[in-house]
Amino acid sequence: MDNTKVSVRTTKKYGKAVFANEDIAKGEVIAVFDGEIYDIDFEGWNDRICDHVVQFETGKWRISKGIGQRINHSCEPNCGIKNLLKVVAMRKIKKGEEITWDYEMTEKNVTGWKMKCKCGTKSCRRKIGNYDNMPEETRKKYKGYISEWLLK
Repeated sequence: MDNTKVSVRTTKKYGKAVFANEDIAKGEVIAVFDGEIYDIDFEGWNDRICDHVVQFETGKWRISKGIGQRINHSCEPNCGIKNLLKVVAMRKIKKGEEITWDYEMTEKNVTGWKMKCKCGTKSCRRKIGNYDNMPEETRKKYKGYISEWLLK
């Protein structure tokens, strides 16, 4: 279920990215992770899967059939996570703006997965990994947009 107000474009900085084609209201669903489910014992893990899934419980990840897997990380995102698998606008997003979310809003893996952060924002943490890496101040700012399974 991809929002019709967004599309995937190619950028020089990241390759593929998702952008708003028109204004998006706070609370609108942008994408849903509705594809195949992978568990920790899956033998076919590769970089494409690792970098494009969302964790929704201990040892379980899900990929998006649509644009969800093209939404980039930012340490100052305009979207967050609701109902474990939905990417939702945390604020009004203006036409032309890149759609982003903070990958640490869902991750608490045991595999040690990490990525170098390329967002370039003032609050960039330089490394994307587990929810445990997210500063307490950031967690407060994201209240209501962090995957519920991490807050149990």
